[in-house]
Amino acid sequence: MNRKKLPIGIQTFAKIRSDNHYYVDKTALALRLIDEGSHYFLSRPRRFGKSLFIDTLAELFAGNEALFEGLHCHDKWDWSVRYPVIRISFAEGKLDSRADLDRRVSDLLRINREALGVSVRDDLDIAGTFGELIRQAESAHGQRVVVLVDEYDKPILDNLTHPEAAREIRDGLRNLYSVIKGQDAHIHFAMLTGVSKFSKVSLFSGLNNLKDITVDARYSAICGYTDADVDTVFAPELEGLDRGQIREWYNGYNWTGESVYNPFDMLLLFDSREFRPYWFETGTPTFLIDVLTERNSWLPGLGRLAASDALLSAFEIGDISTEALMFQTGYLTIGSVQRIGAQPRYRLRFPNLEVQSSLHEALLRRLSPDPGAVIERSGKLYDYLLVNDFAAIERLITAFFASVPTDWHRKNPIAQYEGYYASVFYAYFASLGLDVTPEEASHAGRLDMAVRFNGQVYLFEFKLVELEPEGRALAQIKARGYADKHRASGQPIHLIGVEFSRERRAVVGFEVESLEVA
Repeated sequence: MNRKKLPIGIQTFAKIRSDNHYYVDKTALALRLIDEGSHYFLSRPRRFGKSLFIDTLAELFAGNEALFEGLHCHDKWDWSVRYPVIRISFAEGKLDSRADLDRRVSDLLRINREALGVSVRDDLDIAGTFGELIRQAESAHGQRVVVLVDEYDKPILDNLTHPEAAREIRDGLRNLYSVIKGQDAHIHFAMLTGVSKFSKVSLFSGLNNLKDITVDARYSAICGYTDADVDTVFAPELEGLDRGQIREWYNGYNWTGESVYNPFDMLLLFDSREFRPYWFETGTPTFLIDVLTERNSWLPGLGRLAASDALLSAFEIGDISTEALMFQTGYLTIGSVQRIGAQPRYRLRFPNLEVQSSLHEALLRRLSPDPGAVIERSGKLYDYLLVNDFAAIERLITAFFASVPTDWHRKNPIAQYEGYYASVFYAYFASLGLDVTPEEASHAGRLDMAVRFNGQVYLFEFKLVELEPEGRALAQIKARGYADKHRASGQPIHLIGVEFSRERRAVVGFEVESLEVA
């Protein structure tokens, strides 16, 4: 098996194909899109290969046959027909105002005009210029136009913390995108890609002929690498790496069809040979962490949210649901789909170990008065759990809450709500990448948290008390028989009741009872 170059950071199809890089063939899906429709919208998280797919479409419609030799589409495409392609991308830079946006759009239209060799009157506004460009391109090249828009929403997303600027930019983009609808007679194919899914009312203003393939099972793997891709295309890179560990760390993104790996993660893993949260480290938005903490999000419930089609699509400036935000940015993915009447209901989950552990570590830092100590405490928790040193675990958690100054509680509303204590406790375990099940169901009710680690089972129940320990947490685990469902495993089981004092802001009770293995 001959090794090739890893296309790290390369989003140009021609460069990948002409310079001996690995390439995962997506042209079968491209042909399906073209055969079955003409106007599409696709939402995928950042660094997922959207730009490369758009570039692949551009080269295909431009008729650059040499680049496609050996690929699925090569003997299935009419290379004698070349379409004029208009490309608009907002991937570069940050635009802070409507004026910045208008200047950028004018420049993008100029670049396309020059590339297509057409002239456009200079007395037109942006919408008029775009429409004229489409018509002139069709006239000059004898074929209807292909319009490809990449990162269509980035100017808005870059300004979500400045709502007024975001709304002005949204209006400017609506002015631009409305042309695609108005010039439909002159457009052969159009596709817009981005991270978010703003409603057609707020952004596309009548552009109702876009077919949204975001959660279409047939296109779940349109971006990203499948298991088969990893095992075949990247087979030369797998030697020395644990295949199961690769799957656990990076696979799991799903849009109702086949699950995929994030390409950015996989390429950096093959390059460095080390398991790290590469995707998470390249720009997890502080906006996301801010929203989750400001909303007092119940952390144990984040990986089990449910949402409807409408809720997942509701991404509006100043009105973004937690479910939509986490799904569209890639921190949750679709675990299952249930039909309730005519409507699908999605059960969301964390895609993989990278996202689950890294997100909880980031949240834990925000929940903690001393973010720098989080890593040290997490490491100690892991070590103590390895040897079942429950007394040390109690001291560690107790010391953490004891270290929280009163002034920090006063200035941080998140420390005022009841779930703060259990959320911090849960986040420590989840940040370690352990097998953690919050609110585990049984015939008797729901246990607060179950942890499976090192061939053992740890069952946690949390209670909020006023001042002194009451022993209710451990008593509830025993009374409701939460351990019964685990006895058949033959693994040691540890029952742990934790009580937090609302008044003292501290752990006041930590009881452990270990069951003998049958």
